[in-house]
Amino acid sequence: MTAKKQQVQNSIIYMFPMISGSLLPFITLPIFTRILTKEDYGALALANIYAILATGIANFGMSVGFERNYFQFRDDKKKMAQLLYSTLSFVLTIFLLLAGITYVLRAKISTLFIGSPSSGNLVFWAFCGHFFFTIAIQFYLIFYKNAERATDFSLYTIASGVMNFSISLFLVAGLRTGIIGIVYSQLISGALIFVILSYKFLKIFPLSLNKAIFMESFRISYPLTPRVFLGVIGTQFDTFMINLLATLGGAGLYHIGRKISEVIFAFMNSLENVFQPQVYKRMFDLKEKGGESIGTYLTPFIYISISLALAVSLFAEELIFVLTPKSYHEAVNIVVILSMYYGFLFFGKIVGPQLIFKKKTHITSLLTFVTIGINVAFNIPLIMKFGAVGAAWGTFLSGMISGFIWINISQRYYRINWETAKVGAIFFIFFGSTILLTVFNYFAVDYLLKLLFKGLVLSGYGYLGLKLKVISKENFILVKNIIALKRAATS
Repeated sequence: MTAKKQQVQNSIIYMFPMISGSLLPFITLPIFTRILTKEDYGALALANIYAILATGIANFGMSVGFERNYFQFRDDKKKMAQLLYSTLSFVLTIFLLLAGITYVLRAKISTLFIGSPSSGNLVFWAFCGHFFFTIAIQFYLIFYKNAERATDFSLYTIASGVMNFSISLFLVAGLRTGIIGIVYSQLISGALIFVILSYKFLKIFPLSLNKAIFMESFRISYPLTPRVFLGVIGTQFDTFMINLLATLGGAGLYHIGRKISEVIFAFMNSLENVFQPQVYKRMFDLKEKGGESIGTYLTPFIYISISLALAVSLFAEELIFVLTPKSYHEAVNIVVILSMYYGFLFFGKIVGPQLIFKKKTHITSLLTFVTIGINVAFNIPLIMKFGAVGAAWGTFLSGMISGFIWINISQRYYRINWETAKVGAIFFIFFGSTILLTVFNYFAVDYLLKLLFKGLVLSGYGYLGLKLKVISKENFILVKNIIALKRAATS
């Protein structure tokens, strides 16, 4: 199989978990928003802030060290096992310690993050659920991704998503457990998949630990730990401040808008599973000369990533109006604005490998601190003035400024020669049309005119895809043949 065909095939395979992971929450959204209130979603969003913070500490940045050093030990089965199990043992130990502390202090943590001690159990189980659903299984999934075993990666990712969907629907809509049912479903599905994968890997890689290999990863990973605190402030500060400066319901509204726009980030994560191993390979194999190859290689991935971001921003109004009751319709502009933010985050998936390859992870904490300062400076006044929509604008504007700083610093350590004209054309259409759409929404422009505008934008973006040769007869036939082969193999 040719390299290009393999890349396209893996891209298609990685789309399956993204599609299922994105569609399933959209199925539950019209059900849950008619059972749960904006205040319920606000409490969940704030509990998740603590969960992200605590699980980030438990991870200790070790997933980064594991991903990088995978390529160093990929040809040595024994050392690979030692890398995997030494890393997992450490992360699980830290998790158990933090779980005990969280349980004892759950009422105080709830008061600090949510404003009331009554959500202590929600905070504790949100932490446990988030750990197993997003952290514990990721080491196995990183192995599959770097080994380019897209089918295995997708299978277990889809399984966890379907399980989470089914259990949450049963608990929230069936048993009426309230918002905590969403947290329970994450814990049950994540823990089950973790146990299954652990059993599977133990049959292939016998349990073995190695202090030297662990310390090598630890030295790369631990400088990232301060970034956990700073990262939570940088990415979750807006939600927290909405609760303080506006209302808990506003935080819930923002949470809904964010969940819908996050489908863009999930889509880019799927593509990242394809392009990131190739980026690392070019770095390790070509050293400094790989920058030219990487820049050209990534342009089609940028176009494809922004295609979904553009679609979400253009049709946010239709999505919100169809999926949620009237009390949630204010989330439209939140989705539109955050679509620009998540689209721009594509570059964040590249600056990380640039610094990690050069073993400059300590710089990330300093850069994250700068990012937080910019985020706080934008968000506080905008939230005070415009509430949840102000938070969306603050997040986007601060993300743009800090993103350019990150890109500039990372380029100094490992230079990637981006195809500037092509990338600029992609973002010109994306940002220009999205900003115009927010203006149309503000002035209540007639819906038919907005629909015509959306059609013209999509046509222009499609034409750009033809000019960039991302949309081509060759690629269409290639994708069609791969899908046909997959169908034949499963029939």
